[in-house]
Amino acid sequence: MLKSLESQSYSPDQVIIVDGGLQRVEGITEEFHTLKIKYLRCIPPSATKQRNMGIKAVDPEITLIGFLDDDVVLEANALKEMMSFWESAPENIGGAAFNIVNYPPLYASWLKSTPLVEKLGLYSKERGIVLLSGFQTMIGFVSETTLVEYLPTTAFVGRRDIFEEFKFDEWFSGYSYLEDLDFIYRVNKKYRLAVVADARCCHYSLSSGRESSFSFGIKEVANRIYFVKKHNELSLFKCFLAVFMRMIISLSLAIQERKFSYLQRVWGNIVGLLQAILR
Repeated sequence: MLKSLESQSYSPDQVIIVDGGLQRVEGITEEFHTLKIKYLRCIPPSATKQRNMGIKAVDPEITLIGFLDDDVVLEANALKEMMSFWESAPENIGGAAFNIVNYPPLYASWLKSTPLVEKLGLYSKERGIVLLSGFQTMIGFVSETTLVEYLPTTAFVGRRDIFEEFKFDEWFSGYSYLEDLDFIYRVNKKYRLAVVADARCCHYSLSSGRESSFSFGIKEVANRIYFVKKHNELSLFKCFLAVFMRMIISLSLAIQERKFSYLQRVWGNIVGLLQAILR
């Protein structure tokens, strides 16, 4: 990610690294000396705390703040294209995402695209929206700049104003699954969002930073239910239905790919549901 940032045709005014790893890596500031890097530590690691900490450390004169996950690689002109977008963006645009060219395929598209699933509000063919179930739809690669209701903060730039008004909810701890959904959902109630087609990047997502499949299965359910309960306009009933559909998808993947990890994930989902019901 830093190599791709260093080779950009447009150089950022400041780079803030909030490191949550066990081993300190502040030497990276010397390796990438052409970037104006500020190095911070956050132990124990938490995506929400790290992002909130990074936002506070941004120089006061900077008006646009962005996030790049450490497994994102920008194309050479990505940042220049993103800044070109912001030069003419209307004031009601609060945030914009880079265009991820290697989006993963939509799992179980045959199930998610059925009329019954869409009628129940469990999924939709429409890109980048949040459904009453509390589930978001995938955006995928876009051929032209597109307005959306939801976008990931994997590779994202927003007006400084939104970060002064909205903070990442630190209830989402550790590997903070769905913290970006909660943040963006709140931002979208006041501002519009876009995916900038010509600001391209690749996301090489790895599973090594996550917990075990069982632990992730629990968190997958717990965090989704927390998000839905937090926003009263969403439907807890539809959320439970969508979680069951997610479990069916995992079971089908376990059979197709012969991976025990999907069964562990389903078992975690069941535990997460039982915990939610008993609370």
